[in-house]
Amino acid sequence: MDYLDWHNLAVLYRYKYLNNRLKEKSFGYQSSNLGIPCFPRNLNLRKYQHQAVANWLDNQGRGTLKMATGSGKTIIALAIATELYQQIGLQVLLIVCPYRHLVNQWSRECQKFSLQPILAMNRADNWQGELSTQLYNLNTQPRSFITIITTNSTLMSQGFQSQLKYFPAKTLIVGDEAHNLGSSRLESSLPRKIGLRLALSATPERQYDEMGTEALINYFGAIIKPEFTLKDAIAQGALVRYLYYPLFVELTAGEALIYAKLTKQIGWVLSKNNSFDRHDNLTSLLAKRSRLVASAANKLNSLKELMLSRLDSTHTIFYCGDGYLDRDRNVRQIDGVTRLLGQELGYRVNSYTTDTPTEIRENLRRQFESGELQGLVAIRCLDEGIDIPAIKTAIILASTSNPRQFIQRRGRILRPHPDKKRATLYDMIVIPPNLDRETWQVERNLLRKELIRFLTFAELADNASEATNKLLQLQKQYRL
Repeated sequence: MDYLDWHNLAVLYRYKYLNNRLKEKSFGYQSSNLGIPCFPRNLNLRKYQHQAVANWLDNQGRGTLKMATGSGKTIIALAIATELYQQIGLQVLLIVCPYRHLVNQWSRECQKFSLQPILAMNRADNWQGELSTQLYNLNTQPRSFITIITTNSTLMSQGFQSQLKYFPAKTLIVGDEAHNLGSSRLESSLPRKIGLRLALSATPERQYDEMGTEALINYFGAIIKPEFTLKDAIAQGALVRYLYYPLFVELTAGEALIYAKLTKQIGWVLSKNNSFDRHDNLTSLLAKRSRLVASAANKLNSLKELMLSRLDSTHTIFYCGDGYLDRDRNVRQIDGVTRLLGQELGYRVNSYTTDTPTEIRENLRRQFESGELQGLVAIRCLDEGIDIPAIKTAIILASTSNPRQFIQRRGRILRPHPDKKRATLYDMIVIPPNLDRETWQVERNLLRKELIRFLTFAELADNASEATNKLLQLQKQYRL
């Protein structure tokens, strides 16, 4: 798209925005043709969203939006597509998502812009014929438009890759939760022929993968202004305020013994400077210890104590780990939590996992939003992208050390909703057992990283002073 004067496109957009003419007929934002991008009458972009559109245009049609979860990146992407249709006759919008439920969510948002997307996932014979036909018709139907929403896995498939050569030059690719696209296999599947590129992510940097991050930025383009933090989003009302309550949990005697053994082994591996298999051993030991902490048995006792005073509450998410409360009996934490809440306490809940079929997930979402279900018990599939603004409370029984997960979760919970003035987060934190002096030094280094996560949650909360003081007691106790 080198022939375009991108600066003039950005100037025209800013002119329309400043003169409040984004929705006037003279700019083509009213259309009765389904499938053609049309700006919704009842939608008003925030100032930072307008800035993002203009800056992406100024960046020659490429860039990465690094904005807090819930700040409206989806709307910005669709506004960009609408603007490109009006100014240059954009022909195709290709949206790539990591999960199937996000394809359905994007479809709902696209329909607000009068788009009729092809949902390219599951079996190719459900969508490939329609896509081929619509791509062919682009040459015979002036000002026609195609929207395709697909998953990362479908993008890599031979069936989808074979269609990419027929996409016209005026195609925009949008990578949702784009950090996932930095893996070598996915990045190599991204179409080089498509020049208009937009990446969306609250956390585009890939943890422990500088090469993947660099490849992602090289493909989609640099992070463009404005970066919109969670603090910005709360201050401008894009996200609601929240309360944060850390809940300290002790390991059982048996768990403490295993914990101490694993920590000692981690210290031993860290001391081996020239071992070929050092990294693999360390990763395995850290994963075992992380699963032990995530599935600590006393978390259920803490949850029961908390929920006894909240049995009338609704719109609560329970985040579990993928570990086992009792491996011998094959009892996973998510099953134990669901049984405790549903059978023992009579709290109306259902599990929500990657194994839950898409149609059932959608039904659960509706039941949760209406209050028919008081809560959802999830592992990871509510971390990225899913939009359930009705969530009022989250109880985090397990988290990884990856900052992306807690950033995503917090933003997910803070999405605004007419019935929600403020959200509440409960975070279960396992207290390390007493360790010998040698092992303790290893533990302090590991715990220090965890404390950063807790303090990040606490510092923006309405009860920041209370939550931070509680965490500082932990810091003082362990001399961090």
